[in-house]
Amino acid sequence: MAHMNMLQAINQALDVAMDSDPRVICFGEDVGSFGGVFRATSHLQEKYGKARCFNTPLVEQGIVGFANGLAAQGHRAVAEIQFADYIYPAFDQIVNESAKFRYRSGSLFDVGGLTIRTPYGGGISGGHYHSQSPEAYFAHTPGLKVVVPRNPHQAKGLLLASIRDPNPVLFFEPKRLYRASSGEVPEGDYQLPLGEAEVVKEGADITLVAWGAQMPILEEAAELAEREGISCEVIDLRSILPWDRDCVADSVFKTGRLVISHEAPLTGGFAAEISATIQQRCFLYLESPIARVTGLDTPFPLTLEKEYLPDALKILEAIRASVNF
Repeated sequence: MAHMNMLQAINQALDVAMDSDPRVICFGEDVGSFGGVFRATSHLQEKYGKARCFNTPLVEQGIVGFANGLAAQGHRAVAEIQFADYIYPAFDQIVNESAKFRYRSGSLFDVGGLTIRTPYGGGISGGHYHSQSPEAYFAHTPGLKVVVPRNPHQAKGLLLASIRDPNPVLFFEPKRLYRASSGEVPEGDYQLPLGEAEVVKEGADITLVAWGAQMPILEEAAELAEREGISCEVIDLRSILPWDRDCVADSVFKTGRLVISHEAPLTGGFAAEISATIQQRCFLYLESPIARVTGLDTPFPLTLEKEYLPDALKILEAIRASVNF
């Protein structure tokens, strides 16, 4: 296996997908010779040509509308939205067209070959237009899949699975980890299952759930709790839609406690959906209220970014409160 960072793993996944399937086409703002704003598409244009890797105008609604058309004609369209904060102009195309194409045509047509990649989240001092985590907006829309990797191994395996999935997929890439997360990655072709969570660490006293860039923070909090004698089970959800209810519920049946953490604001965040489902399924097994440690209900700040983001100490405080309830 090769050692690489998350950006290199994503680039390799795109390379494998384009090499193995001539229907795979990558496009977006500056993804051609420039290689994308973070260089995730580096060298793909020179290897596969301008017909399969090219720039688009700065119009997100147009990018996804074009991607819907390509996918409807049988291509594997891989569209890049430069920052997740800019996905909102394409919101109508995604939730009203991509998600409903198969349903409204009675399965005569679909855009199952569509994958939308986009960097998301804070931690790079990007301010309020380059730091948001909009996954919960799309989790509300049947017909989509929403996937978030936490490391290079996941990024390659989950992206290849997303490109080949028979449903439209939103692939949120934690840009804070693009170069900060590195590890061993198989150089060949492999996929990881969508919709399945991963138990990163087994424990007995409390269940901790997160995804993407929040996972290293969650693992740090678990280590701090372990020093106080609290055994934490750590779960990476990996897919927000569909999400692995059974994995989380089975863990809570064992531990009786649950803390969920994400970067997005508290109100309407996906932790609320998890809380409601687990409360219904595990009510008689819960030893304390389910806790959420999230971003704040404000626009994402610039100078107060560290105060806004959930960190290991905030999560540790929630763990202590849950265990001592």
